[in-house]
Amino acid sequence: MAENVEDISIDWTDEEGVQKVRELKKEVLTRGAWSTVMFAYQEAIAGGPEFGPVKFRVGRYQKRGGRFLPQSKFNISSVKQARQIVDVLQTWIDEYGQEE
Repeated sequence: MAENVEDISIDWTDEEGVQKVRELKKEVLTRGAWSTVMFAYQEAIAGGPEFGPVKFRVGRYQKRGGRFLPQSKFNISSVKQARQIVDVLQTWIDEYGQEE
């Protein structure tokens, strides 16, 4: 587990050294005892070295005992779904949002 929010990663390699999840980008959205991090990533396609389409994840991490532990996550399974979320959020922001 990571000691600093910047060190949180979703890269994952199995016990045989085969990479199963490849982190492409990361953005720390909030920092503190509870931190929120957004990732762009790809998962390995079963039976081969190729990776599937880009997906997205928003994860919440809690710092306990000096380390960040995952608490929850939301996966966005496709670029199409990500665009739908962006469109809805933009509509809501335009309707209800206020600049800070």
